[in-house]
Amino acid sequence: MHQAEIPAVLPPIPTPQLPAALRAPLPDDPVAALAGARARTRALVAGISRVDLERQIDERMSPLVWDLAHIAAYEDLWLVHRHGERPLLHDDLAALYDAFETPRAVRGDLELLDVPAAWRYLDEVRARALDVVAERGADPVLHELVLQHELQHHETMLQAIRIGGLASWLTGPWAGPVRDDPTDEPEMLVLDGGRTTIGATGPGFSYDNERPAHEVTLAPFAIARRPLTMGHWRAFLDDGGARDRRWWCEDGWGIRTLPAGDARPPAAAELPDGAPACHLSWYEACALVRWLGLRLPTEAEWEHAARAGALQQTGAVWEWTDSAFSGYPGFRAHPYREYSEVFFDRGYRALRGGSFVTHRRVATTTFRNWDHPHRRQLFAGVRPAEDVA
Repeated sequence: MHQAEIPAVLPPIPTPQLPAALRAPLPDDPVAALAGARARTRALVAGISRVDLERQIDERMSPLVWDLAHIAAYEDLWLVHRHGERPLLHDDLAALYDAFETPRAVRGDLELLDVPAAWRYLDEVRARALDVVAERGADPVLHELVLQHELQHHETMLQAIRIGGLASWLTGPWAGPVRDDPTDEPEMLVLDGGRTTIGATGPGFSYDNERPAHEVTLAPFAIARRPLTMGHWRAFLDDGGARDRRWWCEDGWGIRTLPAGDARPPAAAELPDGAPACHLSWYEACALVRWLGLRLPTEAEWEHAARAGALQQTGAVWEWTDSAFSGYPGFRAHPYREYSEVFFDRGYRALRGGSFVTHRRVATTTFRNWDHPHRRQLFAGVRPAEDVA
C-alpha cells in the first residue's frame, strides 16, 4: 500500500515489542539501514490519530507531522540535492521544514502539510534518493548523517508523545531498568587522573562537535557506577530539597520548574522508586547531587569513565554533565554550522550516554547531546561525581 493511502490510524506494534523494535540493530548497508529506520518511523506513529499528529502538543515540541515532513526535507537536501546534484522536490517548503529557520515555538501556528501529504513527501523523496544511489552509489558519510538524523527524531517525537500521553508504554510501566536498592548511597568508583583522550577517533562517522579528538588532563575523581534513582529524588523532596535554597544555583532557584510542595516531577510521577530519575532539568540534577554532597561530572570525566568500562546502566537516561556545550579545540563545522556551532557557548548544557529510547547507533561513547538547563522534556537524569584528594 502506498503511504498516501494509509488511513489516519494504523494498527500499533504490541506495546511490549515497541521499545526493543525501536532500538534493534540496523544493517551496515546504508540503503538497508535507511529502510529499517523508516519502518521504525511508521511504527512510532502507528495508533496515533491524525488529530494528534497534526496538533502542537506543547510549545516546546513540534507537531509530530512537522517532524515527518522535516525528515523528508532533510533527506531530500542531503541525499538528492547535495549528493545527487538534483533540484529539491519542494523548494517552496525548504524554509518551513528547516529546523533553524522555523523555531519550535511557531511551528504550531503555521500551515503545515497534513498527514497524507507528509507521507507522500517521505515516499517521493525516498524514491528520488534510491534513484541517486542507483546512479552514483551511496555516500557513506551523508547516508549515515541522514540515517542518524531520522533516528534522533524518533526520540524527539517520543518526547512529544510522552508529554501528550499518547503512548501507554511511555506513561505506564517503566521501560528502562529498575533497581532493588532505590535509595542506597551511590556506589562511587575512584579513577586516577592524568592525560586522557577525549573525542571521536578513527575514520568512522561522528558529528563535528565530537571532533577533533584531543588530550585533557584530569585530576583524580570518583563517579557513581549507576545513575541516581527516582527514590533518591523523592527522598530529596521529602527532605524539603525543593524549598531549600542551599542546594540550588542562583539561576535554578529563580526559575525552578518544580512547584513548591510537589512530591515528584510531574512528567515522571508514575515511575517506581527503583527507576533511574528521569525528566530532571539540569537545575534539578545539580540540586539533587549537591544535597548528596556530590557534584555533576564534567564531559571529560564522564567519557573517560565510560571508556574505562566503569559505568553501569549507560543508556537508561541521558546524563547531565557540568560542562557547557562548546566546541573542542580546533573545531571545524561539518557539513553545516547549524548542526553544532550556532549552539556553542549560549547557555546550553551537555548530556551524555543516551536514554532507553535512544538508538545505539546514535548514542556512542563520544556522542554529545545538549539542551537548556531548565528543560525537562528529555529522558534525562544524573550520575554524580566527586573530587578525590
